[in-house]
Amino acid sequence: METRLTASFLAVAFAAGLAAPAHAVPDTSVTNKQGYNTDVIYQIVTDRFVDGNTANNPAGGAFSAGCTQKKLYCGGDWAGIQAKIADGYLTGMGVSAIWISQPVENITALVNYSGTNNTSYHGYWARDFKKPNLAYGTLTDFTNLVNAAHAKNIKVIIDFAPNHTSPAMQTDASFAENGKLYDNGVLLSSYSSDTNGYFHHLGGTSFANLEDGIYRNLFDLADINHNKTQMDAYFKAAIKTWLDLGIDGIRMDAVKHMPFGWQKSFMAYVHGYKPVFTFGEWFLGENEVDPANHYFANKSGMSLLDFQFGQKVRQVFKDGSADMSSLNQMVTDTAAQYSQVNDQVTFIDNHDMPRFKAAGANNRKLEQALAFTLTSRGVPAIYYGTEQYMEGTGDPDNRGKMTSFSTTTTAYKMIARLAPLRKSNAAIAYGATTQRWVSGNVLIFERKFGPNVAVVAINRDLVNATSITGFFAGLPAGTYADVLAGIGLAGNSITVNASGAVTNFSLAAGAVAVWQYTAATSTPTMAHVGPMMAMAGKTVTIDGRGFGATKGTVMFGATAVTGAAILSWEDTQVTVQAPAIAAGVYAVSVKNAGGVASGTYDAFEVLSGPQVTVRFVVNNATTTPGENVYLSGDKHELTSWSAAAPIGPLFNQVIYAYPTWYTDVSVPASSTVSFKFLKKSANPTVWEGGSNHTFVTPASGTATVNVNWQP
Repeated sequence: METRLTASFLAVAFAAGLAAPAHAVPDTSVTNKQGYNTDVIYQIVTDRFVDGNTANNPAGGAFSAGCTQKKLYCGGDWAGIQAKIADGYLTGMGVSAIWISQPVENITALVNYSGTNNTSYHGYWARDFKKPNLAYGTLTDFTNLVNAAHAKNIKVIIDFAPNHTSPAMQTDASFAENGKLYDNGVLLSSYSSDTNGYFHHLGGTSFANLEDGIYRNLFDLADINHNKTQMDAYFKAAIKTWLDLGIDGIRMDAVKHMPFGWQKSFMAYVHGYKPVFTFGEWFLGENEVDPANHYFANKSGMSLLDFQFGQKVRQVFKDGSADMSSLNQMVTDTAAQYSQVNDQVTFIDNHDMPRFKAAGANNRKLEQALAFTLTSRGVPAIYYGTEQYMEGTGDPDNRGKMTSFSTTTTAYKMIARLAPLRKSNAAIAYGATTQRWVSGNVLIFERKFGPNVAVVAINRDLVNATSITGFFAGLPAGTYADVLAGIGLAGNSITVNASGAVTNFSLAAGAVAVWQYTAATSTPTMAHVGPMMAMAGKTVTIDGRGFGATKGTVMFGATAVTGAAILSWEDTQVTVQAPAIAAGVYAVSVKNAGGVASGTYDAFEVLSGPQVTVRFVVNNATTTPGENVYLSGDKHELTSWSAAAPIGPLFNQVIYAYPTWYTDVSVPASSTVSFKFLKKSANPTVWEGGSNHTFVTPASGTATVNVNWQP
């Protein structure tokens, strides 16, 4: 990775215990498309970054010179992003992954809302998911961007929005482009002439519940019917197009608004073809905690944008409506709620919310929020322009044209100090979090991985210093310089004695400080496994430290994988084929050549095989108040006859109405499945009577099985 590090920074960093790596280790490489814990993502709204090629700017009323009309195209493109890679702006900040707007062909029509013309500058009004948005560039331009990014060890993540096409009205075929969907230039369907049922025609969602949001239109966007085999095949072929162009990650839009079962099948396809890190958008409001959100992150095969994290950080540092104790509680809570909390993508703002920086607010609030995000667990994402203190209260002002590319702002310099630590200090990339000192305004927390330690202190009181007494750290005895020293964040050095006690000190008003220690890890220590869902024979990447240079053994539960099934073995990374074992959930661990075992990395899911989506429907399932209908069956994907944790509760309002219940499930292809429905409430579980239902799943695509409840 190429990084701009000043000599003075290197001196400070080495004094703080940071050793310069002799060479890039595999878990930090752009070739690792699974592990992102060592990366910092930079989110770019492509049209608003840099106009690298004026020739591809839209003509006429769709374009706004100077970006004075933010609902129109402003000229940013892939060539512009490539230019900022070439001039070192991104690598100088320590950015090692970029998340760009959905690259697919969008509608070109002007859409008038309340007297204002709107365009698809944001990339979310797709018409052909297999072709590029020519306002951003050609496929050659896209390939050039990917190659340029990879040459600088920067990963490329694309936004992908298979939930919908574009705005449409059932009663007005002339509105916008009528939601038309094309397959590499061939029209598949428009919204109002949808003879094949490729779209839902159930009105707009009220957001009343999860079911309503999945099966109705998101606003006026033509909602895809993922229960159609043709749509399933289309979107899997479309993502293959972009995977083949070399992308390293996917951000899935609106995952809350698509069937869970279809998305798990989609991810099984991606992981079976060219697995890349994938994270979805499931919006949560302030103080909202949704078990369905956690279930999705833990079971779907993809991670999520961590809105619990982002909203709490905004409350604490932006609005002052929550304190540091609640921030610490959020860290504790989410560590238990997410099976892979380190894979959730953290952020302080994005294109769907007001920018963090409020007009007139002290810049230190943003700097502290960024520092917390960059040193916390998870994969940090920075919204373009945040390092330039860009402001904007909401759409489209939060998507303004990039205002500056200064490398001298405090925020830019702070990111440039902290981002590289995710690669050089495994504690920041992978470590567990421990609260070391907390009050209403001060939080000191520690990240630890093997012998590696990082300690972070933040005083959000911008007026008063705080006396820090009784503070213990997991750092070895010694004096530690602040990694952020010299850029105006008011941090200080600390001295730690042999018992871990830190000499009392005053943490200045508004201070941010980071102290660290790094050392080689001599015993096998698990850091990351990806993907966390795979079929037998597929490649799994294991990151860690201390694996040694000689091939050892990988354990999936009690099953040992050795020999040729271990594809590569490095001290920091092992790649291995998932073994042919019974479908289920396993703990993964590594033994070095001497037989010394690591700890386990839990919740790895082995699938029964290639997946398809089946809609399970049961009629005449009447229930009492508080009682719901669930599903279970003989396959792992159907919970293996679990009464304690079956699939559900099923839906009963939109596609079918009570007393008919339904759900979409990812199940093994070309298989005979046995299943039954059950009713659960506070009372004992009630299974259906009669014989098991059976169904032969298709070899590909989707299907529906419809049965009656058996008394």
